[in-house]
Amino acid sequence: MSIFLRTVEFLGLSLWLGADAFLSFVVAPGAFAILGNRDAAGMMVGFSLARLHFAGIFLGLIFLAARLLRTQSFTSFTAPAALCVVLMVVLTAASQFTVSNRMENLKKEMVSVQNTPENDPRRVAFNRLHHTSVRYEGAVLLLGLAAMYLLVREVSTKS
Repeated sequence: MSIFLRTVEFLGLSLWLGADAFLSFVVAPGAFAILGNRDAAGMMVGFSLARLHFAGIFLGLIFLAARLLRTQSFTSFTAPAALCVVLMVVLTAASQFTVSNRMENLKKEMVSVQNTPENDPRRVAFNRLHHTSVRYEGAVLLLGLAAMYLLVREVSTKS
C-alpha cells in the first residue's frame, strides 16, 4: 500500500506540474500568437487558468491525503516536499479566489482590455494584478519543481 500511495503522491504532483508548464509555455503564448485579438486570447487563457487552478488545488489535496495515509502522521506535512505542496495550494487558491476574481471584475468594467488606455486606472490595476498572477504561477511552478526534487530525494534516501 505504501508504494501505491507514494505513486499517488508522484502522480498528483507530476500532473499538476506538467499542466502548469503546458499552460505557461504552450497555451498562453499560443493563444496570444494565434488568436490575434488580445481580449479573446485573455479569455482563453483565463478559462484555462481557472481550470488549472481547480485541478491544482484538487491534486495538491490528493497529494497531501496520500501522504497522510502513507505516513499515518500529520508531522509528515512538515517535510520539505509536503511544505512545498502546501504553499502551492495556498498560492493557487490565493491566485484563483483573489487575483483572478479581481481581474475578471476589472475586465467586465473595461469591456475590452485591449481598447482601454494604458493610463486608465482600471487598466493600471489590471496590469498590476496580471503581474501578480504571473509571479504566483511562477512561484507555484518553482515550488513544484522543488517538491518533485525533494520527493525523489526523500524516497531515495529512505530506500
